Amino acid sequence: MEADVLARLEAALGARVERDVRLSHYTTYRVGGRASAVVTVDGSDDLAKVHSCIDGRPVAVLVLGRGSNLLVADTGFDGVVIRWGATGESITIPEDDSGDDRVIVGAGALLPIVARRTAHAGLTGFEWAVGVPGSIGGAVRMNAGGHGSDIAASLIDTEVFDLTTGRTRTRTVSELGLRFRGSNLRDTDVVVSARLGLTRGSASESLATIDEIVRWRRDNQPGGQNAGSVFVNPVPGEVSAGELIDRLGLRGFRIGTAEVSTKHANFIQADENGRAADVRAVMAHVHDAVRSATGFDLRSEVRLVGFTEDES
Repeated sequence: MEADVLARLEAALGARVERDVRLSHYTTYRVGGRASAVVTVDGSDDLAKVHSCIDGRPVAVLVLGRGSNLLVADTGFDGVVIRWGATGESITIPEDDSGDDRVIVGAGALLPIVARRTAHAGLTGFEWAVGVPGSIGGAVRMNAGGHGSDIAASLIDTEVFDLTTGRTRTRTVSELGLRFRGSNLRDTDVVVSARLGLTRGSASESLATIDEIVRWRRDNQPGGQNAGSVFVNPVPGEVSAGELIDRLGLRGFRIGTAEVSTKHANFIQADENGRAADVRAVMAHVHDAVRSATGFDLRSEVRLVGFTEDES
């Protein structure tokens, strides 16, 4: 990345700009190389400063939430990584007697925390999110979901900052193009906040549901260094990616420092101090093996960052 861009960012945002940062610290895979710069922002004013520094320049941008669906190449990312500071983690829950069931959350807020906070307040509909280790912003971008629901089911609208124009505007669900684990948001679209429409209910019942989800995930999914489910179910509700991989006996399949989980076939684990190239190689092998044996062309939920076009 051009040195003058880094200098401009540092002049505009000071100590919130870090150079040559290991991205493995910011992803759940815990592997991968370094970013040219990581910028921590605390609102649209900071994003406007980033826009003014990179406007008209060929700078790659990565908006980073909790890194729970990212695999960063060992060679790193030659660009600017934007992540939210503490102010982006705000959660505003209406009073019980307000008649308003809309919750406003910052893009950096953790999904499990939002799930627990809303459940404690007697608001139902977001319990599923307790098992997803991501942020609200990332959830909107990929329409995250689980346990029979997703964020599209409760999202009313979202504030999005456009790094190409330097403007923030409200975008409704229909404008976002939400689909199974995807949306129309671009790399230069930064989710600032989201408004959720939930339903008044029983706090005790919601918390019991959360406990059940946590227990199920602990019993059925592995911990450690992974990014959750790797492949999208090819026919949701009917054909599971994990089942297809399991039928081929690929649990435990290993290349170098990465392997298909022995606990759940749709998870790929990375070793401590592992290599992103090995994770990608296991992904490619599983994809090709399933396509050859079943005809299903599995789509990955994991976003590859810093890889060449051929590698991706």
